[in-house]
Amino acid sequence: MLLELKNVTVPTFDREHIIVEDISFGVKEGSIHAIIGPNGSGKSSLAYAIMGLHTYQLSQGKIFFEGKNITELGVTERAQLGITLAWQEPARIDGLSVLKYLSLGMKDKANIKEQAIDALKTVNLDPEKYINRYIDESLSGGERKRIELAATIAMRPKLIILDEPDSGLDMIVIEDFLNIFNKIRKLKMTILLITHREDIGMVADYGTLLWQGKALITDEFAEVMLRFCAKAGLKEFCKRTLFQNEKTCFGEDYIDKIFEEERNS
Repeated sequence: MLLELKNVTVPTFDREHIIVEDISFGVKEGSIHAIIGPNGSGKSSLAYAIMGLHTYQLSQGKIFFEGKNITELGVTERAQLGITLAWQEPARIDGLSVLKYLSLGMKDKANIKEQAIDALKTVNLDPEKYINRYIDESLSGGERKRIELAATIAMRPKLIILDEPDSGLDMIVIEDFLNIFNKIRKLKMTILLITHREDIGMVADYGTLLWQGKALITDEFAEVMLRFCAKAGLKEFCKRTLFQNEKTCFGEDYIDKIFEEERNS
């Protein structure tokens, strides 16, 4: 496992309420692992706790990265180990050129332009059109998200945490993003994908379902998605999505069985 959470509990900043409680799961190196669940289930808060943001300090449990206990480490130390978070909102560093922005987090300061070109190609942006552009209001939200993701890729982290990368994007752009995730995997980076959209998660190998601050299941993603659909009452959507995906071989009888178990629980 690249990342392991053991009995992790994250309280609110005032420590008076619990956001997520007793969470345990692992993320395999080289995989895409999706954390799914409805809005308000604690997905983003858990991501921020993994990154080490001071407002999301654990009240219980431990976090391990490459077998090392990083529970007490801060954001900078975790970043130095190879953990990076791409925020839900795209970059707002206006006035910088794209090349300058991409270079900020590069560990290797040699051949900066070549690294930037490679990162832009990974997110399907034409380097000739973008590398000398400035980050300003002329860029669309989708372009900003791609540029931020390119900056994250240029850092060459071991683990990229993507917080709702599909937020605000239309389905045509989303299809392109799914392709980008697979490109990132080929660069030997592991992705922890935070999303409330089950269809986006279908790009994942594994998943964890959060529900009201609890982790209900960690398994291959199709199984996790099926459990989410059963909890949310999305039977027809689940059947349609699972039957169209080559990764799954669920029969209709099995899906009916899981939904029946949920009704009776």
